[in-house]
Order: sequence, then structure tokens, then C-alpha cells
Amino acid sequence: MQIERSGGPGQVRFQVTEVRVKLTEDPRNKLKAYASVTIDDAFVVRDLKIIDGNKGPFVAMPSRKLADHCKQCHHKNHMRAAYCNQCGGKLDPERAPRDGRGRARLHADLAHPINSQTRIELHKAVVRAYLEEVETQQKAGADYQPKDFDDLDVLNDIVDAEYIEELERRQEEREKRRREQAGHAGEGLASGA
Repeated sequence: MQIERSGGPGQVRFQVTEVRVKLTEDPRNKLKAYASVTIDDAFVVRDLKIIDGNKGPFVAMPSRKLADHCKQCHHKNHMRAAYCNQCGGKLDPERAPRDGRGRARLHADLAHPINSQTRIELHKAVVRAYLEEVETQQKAGADYQPKDFDDLDVLNDIVDAEYIEELERRQEEREKRRREQAGHAGEGLASGA
């Protein structure tokens, strides 16, 4: 699947090159599966959730729990916590920020599409892969083996030394320019005094 976006100098394209789906164990659970999406054989987004919604499968983007700090001890607690995990002080149950519909925002997306076309195409690719995995599970019966996500964690054993050297060289040049600019600014202040 290829997604194109126009506007600006040329078109931006990316291709969903792989979708892996891992079904959950309990069929009564609304959370039906987890998915990972590979983009352009180069970038992986994990922990998309496939949830059984009122209108069919819904794809939820990976997210993290929002947190704030206790007013007494400044320890970080997630928004659903009623008491501080550090000092035990009672936390305001209405402290979570609200969305446009007045609902408490308890999670923030880590990655998500920024336009509806991309969201729709990504949703279709993930749901299609989910339905294929459900069919595979039904056909295999007791012999079903869920997909493995672990091989996505294997990093290249080869580190590109030239690339690292280039990054370090650029960083040194930036720092040198900053020092020179700071020196010129200091001279300007001294001559203007």
C-alpha cells in the first residue's frame, strides 16, 4: 500500500511494507490483537491495538499514560491514581486535562497519522492484516502459531563508523560556530560600552 500526499514542492510518499498481527488469548476481551507496522522497510511502529468497536475493528495508536506531579512531594503519578505513590497524599480526581468533548485525557499518542487519508489507509492495512490472521488462526486450529515480534528487536551488528564520525564532525562544527558567535557578541558588547 502506498500513501501519497501532495502540497508543497513535490509529493511525499510512504509505503506500508509489512503489518504483523498478534491475536490476544481471550476471545471475550474487547482488545483483539496487537499490531506492528513497517514503513518503507525502514521504520517500525509497534503496539497498535486492534479493538472490537461498535462499528467493527478499531485501530488505536500506541500511547502512554499521562502523568502529573503530587502537589505535596512532587512525585510523578498517572492521572487515574487517587493517591500519590510516594507520600500517599490524596490526589484531585478532576486534575486530568479535558478534550473538546469534556472527557478526561488519560493517554497521549506516541505515534499517529497527521491527516485523515493516511489514517484511513493505515487503518485499512491493519484491519486487513488482522482479518487475515483471524482466518489463518481458524484454518490452523490447534496448530496455530502466532507471529513473532522479537526479530524486530535484533539490531544490526555492524555500526556505520563513517556515519558516526560524520555526526561527530558536524556537532564539533556547530559548537565551534556557537563559540565564535558568542565571542563576536562579547566583542560587540565591549566596544559598545
